[in-house]
Amino acid sequence: MTKEIAGVILAGGQSRRMGGGDKGLLALGGGSLLDHVVARFAPQVGPLVLSANGDPARFAGVGLPVFADTVKGHAGPLAGILTGLEWAAANTTCEALVTAAGDTPFLPENLVERLAAAVDERPGAIAVACSGGKRHPTFALWPLGLHQALRRFLVDEDIRRVSAFIDRHDFFDVEFPMLTSGGHLHDPFFNINTSDDLVRAERLLQTMEP
Repeated sequence: MTKEIAGVILAGGQSRRMGGGDKGLLALGGGSLLDHVVARFAPQVGPLVLSANGDPARFAGVGLPVFADTVKGHAGPLAGILTGLEWAAANTTCEALVTAAGDTPFLPENLVERLAAAVDERPGAIAVACSGGKRHPTFALWPLGLHQALRRFLVDEDIRRVSAFIDRHDFFDVEFPMLTSGGHLHDPFFNINTSDDLVRAERLLQTMEP
């Protein structure tokens, strides 16, 4: 566990391709999708919260504090990242925050360790997870000192692309290996967007179980 790093799970997506509702509460392997994310992510960080709008009571079973966006208008994952940075800066002694998407049940169990190592000698830099040559900007380590710059970027400039903010700052791309399971390669950042994805995740989970 990296105690000096806080964590936020981004669960605010509107799940249009799944017919609406909270993807994180869908059943997967005897629990919810979020249960799997928490099980992998929570041991890697110190304080951990959930970023989601609406009635927080629906996430009671997850067992985490829930924070709504501090920016109105469903501004996307960047708003959740901003909320997490502002929460951690005001309420923890941490110096950095790692974010993870709430619909990605196979995220690496060494995610935080490797992101932190990448910026160990570059304080103030962002570390971003990649796999298969693709960047996953919602899986990143963010120095807490960036929260004011991010608020200006999101509110004053009204730019909502996570990668656009990353590209303005010092950053490292950190490549993670593919998962090998059932004789096939799988992206550890595979996320659930459709019903077919959920079926695939169920099958992958079964092949990963001892």
